[in-house]
Amino acid sequence: MTEKFQAIVIGGGPGGYVCAIRLAQLGLKTACIESRGSLGGTCLNIGCIPSKSLLNLSEEFHKIKNLSNKGIEVENVKLNLGKMMKSKDKAVTVLTKGVEFLLKKNKVTYFKGTGSFKSKNEILIKDENNKEILIQSEKIIIATGSVPVPLPGIEFDEKTIVSSTGALKLNEVPKKMVVVGGGYIGLEMGSVWSRLGADVHVVEFLDHITPGMDKEISNEFMKILKKQGINFHMQHKVENIKKNSSGAIVLTTDKDGNKKEFDCDVVLISVGRKPNTKGLNLENVGVELDKKSRIKTNKNFQTNINNIYALGDVIAGPMLAHKAEDEGVAVAENIAGQSGHVNYDTIPGVIYTTPEVASIGKTEEQLNNQNIKYKIGKFSFMANSRAKAIDDVEGFVKILADEKSDKVLGAHLIGPHAGELIAEIGIAMEFGASSEDIARTCHAHPTFSEAVKEAALSVDKRAIHS
Repeated sequence: MTEKFQAIVIGGGPGGYVCAIRLAQLGLKTACIESRGSLGGTCLNIGCIPSKSLLNLSEEFHKIKNLSNKGIEVENVKLNLGKMMKSKDKAVTVLTKGVEFLLKKNKVTYFKGTGSFKSKNEILIKDENNKEILIQSEKIIIATGSVPVPLPGIEFDEKTIVSSTGALKLNEVPKKMVVVGGGYIGLEMGSVWSRLGADVHVVEFLDHITPGMDKEISNEFMKILKKQGINFHMQHKVENIKKNSSGAIVLTTDKDGNKKEFDCDVVLISVGRKPNTKGLNLENVGVELDKKSRIKTNKNFQTNINNIYALGDVIAGPMLAHKAEDEGVAVAENIAGQSGHVNYDTIPGVIYTTPEVASIGKTEEQLNNQNIKYKIGKFSFMANSRAKAIDDVEGFVKILADEKSDKVLGAHLIGPHAGELIAEIGIAMEFGASSEDIARTCHAHPTFSEAVKEAALSVDKRAIHS
C-alpha cells in the first residue's frame, strides 16, 4: 500500500528540514527525504558547520602561538591535526543527530534514500540497497541544495584537486596550497590552512576578491589577508591543472597574456556552486528550469506545476543556508494558507575569517548604479574601547542611509564579531529604521556594538569617538 502524505520535502538540508518541521507544526502530515544518510545538508555535513569548527580551531592555534607578546608564555605548541579533525567531526555528528531528533519530535516521517518524481504527486525513493518505496503527496517541495562547480575538463579527486568537501578532510597540512577563486569559501578554507602552516596562493580571474561585496570592504579585506601571509594573484585565468607525483601544477595566464605555473601539494577549486537537480527526474513532470539550471518559481515558490514548490540553492538568489531556512518557513506557511514571505533586501552574508566580514542590504556600487543618493557613516574598530582593550582593532563599520529620509539601505562590516553585529542592523532594516534610530539607541560599554552606534552617528557627521 502506497503511503500518502499531505506534503513531501525532498532534501534534508537547512531549507528542507526547516520546511518539513514548519509544515508539521501547521498540522500537515509530512515526509522528508534525504539521500546523504544524515540530515543537515551540505551546510551541516560538509559546509558551514565543519568549516566554522576548523576556522575557530585554527584561529585558537594561531593565537596561542602568538601569546608571548601579550605576557602569556606557552612553550612547545604543537598541532595535532587528527584530533582537530575529530573535534570538527564530533560537532557535525551532534548537530545532525539533533536535526533527526527535531524531525521525530515534530512527527515528520524521515526517509533515507534518493527521491525522484514518478509523477507530479508520486515520489520514488531508492535507498542505499536499491530497495524502492513509492509515496504520494498533495504537495511536493524540492530542497536539494547545490554542489561545487568544477573547472571545465578538471575533475575533483578530493585528495589533490579538492572542492570545499575535500579541503575539510585533508589528513596533513599542505606545504603549498593553491586556491582557485577569491570568494567566501575559498578564502575561509585558505585561511584555515594558512594558519595551520600552509603557503597559500589565491588565483582569481577578476581584479578583486569577494565579487558582489562592497568594494571598499573587499579592498580592506584583501590588505588584511595579505598581512596574514596569504598571497594573491589577481586577473589570472586557470588554463589547466596537471597532477604529478608530488601534487599538481596549476597553469595560468594573466591579463597581459603572460603564462605562470604554480607548483603545489593541493589545489582547492572554489569557483561557485550549481543547483543539485540531477536525478530528480524533473523532465518527467515538466518542471521548468532557467538558463542557469535553476528551478523557476513564482513569488510563492511554486514551479510551473502548481503543486510542486522549490526553495534554497535550487532557485534564484544567494546560496546561503539562512536564506533557505527563511524560504522553508515561507513555503510551509503558503501551503498552509498563510502569508509566507522573505525579505531579500535584509539577508546578511558573512565570511568567517579573522577578521570576520559581514554585509546586508545595498552596496555603494548598487546604489550608484540605481541613482539612489545616500549618506555614509564609518567608524574604525581602532577607536572602539573593547577592540582596543583586547588588541583586535582591524576593520571598520560602514552604514549607508538614504540622503533624504535617513532610512538605512545597507551596512558593511569588517572586524571582530562582524557576523554577530550585522544582526542589529538587520533588525533595524526590517523595521525601516533610520541611522538616527540606531544612533539614539543606548549600547553597552565597552562592547564591539558601540562601533555600530558610532557609525550611525557618523552618518550625520556627529560621531563622538573619532
